[in-house]
Amino acid sequence: MHEEGVCAEYTAITPLREECVYTSCYCEENVWKLCECIQAQAVCPLDEVHVVFISNENKTIPIWKQKSSRGGEPVIWDYHVVLLHLNPQAQSFVYDLDTTLPFPCPFDVYSREAFRSDELLKQKFRRKMRVIPAVTYLKKFASDRSHMMHPNGTWRMPPPPYPCIETTESKMNLDDFISMDPNVGLGKVYKLPEFVQHFGAK
Repeated sequence: MHEEGVCAEYTAITPLREECVYTSCYCEENVWKLCECIQAQAVCPLDEVHVVFISNENKTIPIWKQKSSRGGEPVIWDYHVVLLHLNPQAQSFVYDLDTTLPFPCPFDVYSREAFRSDELLKQKFRRKMRVIPAVTYLKKFASDRSHMMHPNGTWRMPPPPYPCIETTESKMNLDDFISMDPNVGLGKVYKLPEFVQHFGAK
């Protein structure tokens, strides 16, 4: 297996972490590239793979065990994106290129270590998840990266080296994916406890 702490019987569906396409602060594109790689390599049925946008109405979501964490503190992101592999034989796995946890990480370990619980958090920090099939994400997601630009046109963080991801219908629909309004966008929106119960080990 790729990294310490990952189940021996599980075979990862992506390259090693250091071999993945990665640009800091562009998690939605990093995960799109993971989906593209999985589809091209045909390592598993694409319908087992889902993209998870994590956010809330306030765009303030704490996630622990992130590379940019200070000490044991969580990072407060406006949103974050990870890949979820629903493994039919055993437990599911999370692929997060920004975590200090194993890559991939067993779902239950990731949810315990990175999400912890909403019960002790103030309402404004409680997490929601929009879960989208990878095949849908590859077809529908588009970003012109304008959310990463200052008003004067300079970059908040350097963009990826490849062209912007766009579709025939859209050049920018990132906000629909970040939104946790169940009446907007694609996929299904869960509150954190529902998400953990639905996708965790049965």
